[in-house]
Amino acid sequence: MSRGYYGEYKPVAQKKADAQRQLAKLRKVNPNISPVIIEGRKIAETWWGIAWNKNLESYADYANRIGRGSAYVKNGMVLDLQIEPGKISSLVQGSSKTPYSVSITIDKLSAARWNAIVERCSRRIDGISALVEGKFPEELSQIFLQQDKGLFPSPKEISFDCSCLDWADMCKHAAASLYGVGARLDSDPKLFFTLRGIDFSALIKKSVEEKIYNMLKNADKKSKRVLEGADIAGLFGIGDMP
Repeated sequence: MSRGYYGEYKPVAQKKADAQRQLAKLRKVNPNISPVIIEGRKIAETWWGIAWNKNLESYADYANRIGRGSAYVKNGMVLDLQIEPGKISSLVQGSSKTPYSVSITIDKLSAARWNAIVERCSRRIDGISALVEGKFPEELSQIFLQQDKGLFPSPKEISFDCSCLDWADMCKHAAASLYGVGARLDSDPKLFFTLRGIDFSALIKKSVEEKIYNMLKNADKKSKRVLEGADIAGLFGIGDMP
C-alpha cells in the first residue's frame, strides 16, 4: 500500500449505493460471487463467528484499526469473500468507483500447536456436530481462545495486502474482510478449519478413542471386536467430513 492517502470522502448512503451497483456488475461476470450480507445488528451470532471477532478485537495491535471495518461490513461493502487454506480474498467497496482487492494471508496452525490442543481436549468432544456448533464445555472455549496457544490467529500470523492507498498495514477494507470472515463462519463454521489448515477429525477421533478405552477399562473386559476408523466414524459422526 502507498502511504498517507485517505481518499475522497463520500457519505455512507452513497457508498452503499455504489456497492450495490458494483455488486450487480460483478454478478454478471461471476455468478458465483459471494458477498457478505449482514441481517440484523450483529455481525456474528454463533460461537465460531463471535469467537473469531472477539479474538481480533482482543489484540492491542488491532485496537485502532479493526473497528473501522465493522461499519463497512455491516453496510454491505464486502462484495466478495473467499476463504481458502491460509488465505482470505475479498473485494471491498470504498471511496473509489471500483472495489478494492484485498488479500490476507494467515499462517496455518502448526502441527505442534494443534497436537497440544488435541491432547488438552481429550474426551471432551462427542462429535463433529458439537464441535462445529460450538456446543462444548466452557473450558474448551478457553483453550481454543487462548492467545498464542489456541486455535485463533495472532497478529504476527496475519499479513495484509490491499489495492487501496491507505498507509496502515490493516486498512479498513482489510478489517472489513476479517469481520466478514466472522459473519461467514455463522453459516459454515467448518471454513475456520479450512482457513487454518486443520484436520479436525483428529480431535474427534482422539476424544472418541479415549472414551472407548476408558469404557472397556472400567468394565474390566477386553473387547472382542476392534473398532475400525469407519466404525468410529459411524457411531460418532466423524464420517461427515468435507
